[in-house]
Amino acid sequence: MSILEETSALIADEQRVVDLTSELLENFPPADTAAQTFLGEQFDRGLAWVNFPEGNGGLGLNPKLQKLVDERIFGAGGPNAMYRNPIGHGMTGPTVVAWGSDEQKERYLRPLFTGEEVWCQLFSEPGSGSDFAGLSATGVQDGDEWICNGQKVWTTLAHLSRFGLLVVRTDPQAVKHAGLTAFVVDMHDPSVEIRPLRQMTGEAEFNEVFFTDTKIHESEMLGKAGDGWRVSLTTLMNERQSIGGGMPQRGSGTIAGLVEAWAAAPDDRKDAPARDDVMKLWCRAEVVRLTNIRANQNRKMGDPGPEGSIGKMAGAILNIDVHNAVMNLLGADGLLYGSYEMIRPETAMASDTQQKAFLRSRANTIEGGTTEIMANILGERVLGLPGDVRVDREVPWAEVPRN
Repeated sequence: MSILEETSALIADEQRVVDLTSELLENFPPADTAAQTFLGEQFDRGLAWVNFPEGNGGLGLNPKLQKLVDERIFGAGGPNAMYRNPIGHGMTGPTVVAWGSDEQKERYLRPLFTGEEVWCQLFSEPGSGSDFAGLSATGVQDGDEWICNGQKVWTTLAHLSRFGLLVVRTDPQAVKHAGLTAFVVDMHDPSVEIRPLRQMTGEAEFNEVFFTDTKIHESEMLGKAGDGWRVSLTTLMNERQSIGGGMPQRGSGTIAGLVEAWAAAPDDRKDAPARDDVMKLWCRAEVVRLTNIRANQNRKMGDPGPEGSIGKMAGAILNIDVHNAVMNLLGADGLLYGSYEMIRPETAMASDTQQKAFLRSRANTIEGGTTEIMANILGERVLGLPGDVRVDREVPWAEVPRN
């Protein structure tokens, strides 16, 4: 296809998306429509994820067109599916559409998008956080079922979840990356135990999850046995894009809170060094925003590439630095947090005060892949630098020494 033909096709696709969005907003005004109903209609029109196949909440179009949909819907006061179900919308949904059977896509995607069924991601373990492929939770085949045992940790919103994306080791004699398998697991199964992990905010949006002889039918496998590593890469690439790939309006989001704190601060805190710090952080926020826009423009179809780690790493460090600056401007008022009563929240990463946002930001460099892992990915897969020494790559997992 020539550049002219490609441009003409993109213009036609843009008009199609605009027309469908206008029809949705006209027939189902957000102010008069229940959020669940609106999101269902959005899904049925292919406007949930425009890059997904038709019938799966998409139109088979370039993912950059989703920005047109979101801007118009959010501008009209429409609901945000990401806020209602962040792990499902940004991570497990793309994984189901990439690896799931037709039956799984038909069963799971629509209620996932509407928020009727919240999802969680069951990857990290106490002994294998950054080394995800070293996980030790097991899955043993028993006829047409798999019996799963093990513990997962730092599972966001597990206490609200109806389903989870679970990766377990099904072949301990294979090398660690090759012996993994992914399943959809029923989080309401009596054999699944969910315990809260309390954060310094007082809340417990994270959990630890225990599986004791949990039976999963083979029809709930994503891909084939042994595909778990490749399935998880789909999830992780989308996770980093979801967490760090935001493209807000200039000066909005976290940096807007810093600007507001600057405007409200007394004159004795607004000296030249503090002003320089605010301006440097504003410039960094704009660089991250523009970098994410460029990455999105370069993405045609399919899963996000390793470049998503740039936004994830830079955004996480920036958030911490911004909230540190806000606390400096607040002075003693930064200590006025309120109650540390343990709460199990209804959504993830919500911060209704600057003090809470400061405490919550400490998780940014850990969740969704640590900053150290992001640096490794960027060094090896983007810059082409030599990788870390890995002595267990070709060794069967069962023979790798562990504590």
